[in-house]
Amino acid sequence: MEFLFDPSIWAGLLTLIVLEIVLGIDNLVFIAILADKLPPKQRDKARLIGLSLALVMRLGLLSLISWIVTLTRPLFSVGDFSFSGRDLILLFGGLFLLFKGTMELHERLENRGLEHQGNKGYASFWAMVIQIVVLDAVFSLDAVITAVGMVNHLPIMMTAVVIAMGVMLLASKPLTNFVNAHPTVVVLCLSFLLMIGLSLVAEGFGFHIPKGYLYAAIGFSIIIELFNQIARRNFIRHQEHRPMRERTAEAILRLMGGRQRKQATTAEETSLTEAMPQEAFKDEERYMINGVLTLSQRSIRSIMTTRGNISWVDVSRPLDEIRIQLLDTPHSLFPVCRGELDEIIGVVRAKELLVALEHGMDVATFAANTPAIVVPETLDPINLLGVLRRAKGSFVIVTNEFGVVQGLITPLDVLEAIAGEFPDEDETPDIIADGDGWLVKGGTDLHSLQQLLDHHELVKADEDHASLAGLLIAQKGQLPLPGEVIDLPPLHFQVIEATEYRIDLVRVTKDKPYDHEEHEE
Repeated sequence: MEFLFDPSIWAGLLTLIVLEIVLGIDNLVFIAILADKLPPKQRDKARLIGLSLALVMRLGLLSLISWIVTLTRPLFSVGDFSFSGRDLILLFGGLFLLFKGTMELHERLENRGLEHQGNKGYASFWAMVIQIVVLDAVFSLDAVITAVGMVNHLPIMMTAVVIAMGVMLLASKPLTNFVNAHPTVVVLCLSFLLMIGLSLVAEGFGFHIPKGYLYAAIGFSIIIELFNQIARRNFIRHQEHRPMRERTAEAILRLMGGRQRKQATTAEETSLTEAMPQEAFKDEERYMINGVLTLSQRSIRSIMTTRGNISWVDVSRPLDEIRIQLLDTPHSLFPVCRGELDEIIGVVRAKELLVALEHGMDVATFAANTPAIVVPETLDPINLLGVLRRAKGSFVIVTNEFGVVQGLITPLDVLEAIAGEFPDEDETPDIIADGDGWLVKGGTDLHSLQQLLDHHELVKADEDHASLAGLLIAQKGQLPLPGEVIDLPPLHFQVIEATEYRIDLVRVTKDKPYDHEEHEE
């Protein structure tokens, strides 16, 4: 027992434990890769069996040290190469690692594991155990040779191997979960397997490759992969700061081909985009889906009927004029005001108000029974839907921070934001095709215009305007005059009609896509 008090023995034991753990990590990683092919309930069992077999095999080889030493004697020669038992073990072990690593790497590069996720076929349990045994034999020989070269006492060697395998057993499940959760790590480990297999084949032919070179290459690759994982984690963290609704909407829009963004997309979105051509959706379907997904990004001002287009009833006017207004205007609902639009008394239905007038009822008193629902212009369009439900078929009034009426919103306005315009009998569409261009009203919503033109650079989150007129005024810096042309390549906007106060009509043209084949001809 005197050797237990020898400091050199303890130093050799600690050093050998560290080396055995380092040499066993690759074995553990590849056991995790093989165990992933089994059903989830059998993976822990396969991992424990694999590590237990590795421990038994290493202890068995350590107990046969004298036999291992004789493996270095040449058995036969082929040309200039002589082969010993150790060389043959290294040679066949290296070939097995090259074969296994190549097959596993090819399977992952071909993405076969994702082809049948719903009905994934698992490998046979004992087939995986046999492969684990072969891997253990290859890696155990390397670890045993290292132990023999480091320490001369057999009990010390066995103690170091047992402790190292115990540490690996405790770390096996977290490491397995990490490897299986990161596909790039699996590819990196398989590359290590190929490199180790090649080094073993070289050793079998008598070409010694210093272990330091291999460990340096592995260490450098691990550092690069660490940087890659940090970058990926930071990217995911940045994406998580954005609303889930926004990220989902952008992903679906890219799949439909309805929005081309310069930012990078994930591999999953790229593969789905290639597998789902634009022809999978009709133009009307794409328009409606786009309208639904972008609704939360819009402002209420881009949806509402603007103040200048509101038909309202003034209680200060004679009753005959009010009756004529109700009969001549095709609207069914009217805000009732006192003298000006900002003095709203209530909301009435034209038919009910006509009946009330026939019975001699006071217009203001009748309108006060149905007060208007008022919302601020900063309200989110998604929350607006709940307000419209409470309105029960009526409309809501939109005001700014000073209480000045900016417009009103009906359920039809929301439907038009999603499905496109439904013009009334007394109005013309906001966008009309005109030869190779379009005639567009100045108050046209930018979201609708950019969907029609398939140009997704008109609406920007950091800009406050919601109409075509607002965009042109912002670009010009002042109200443009009739005849002026504002270029936003590939779009060109020519002001057709304008007053001193607003832009009424604009002609929009779009450059034709550049055709490389026609240009070459």
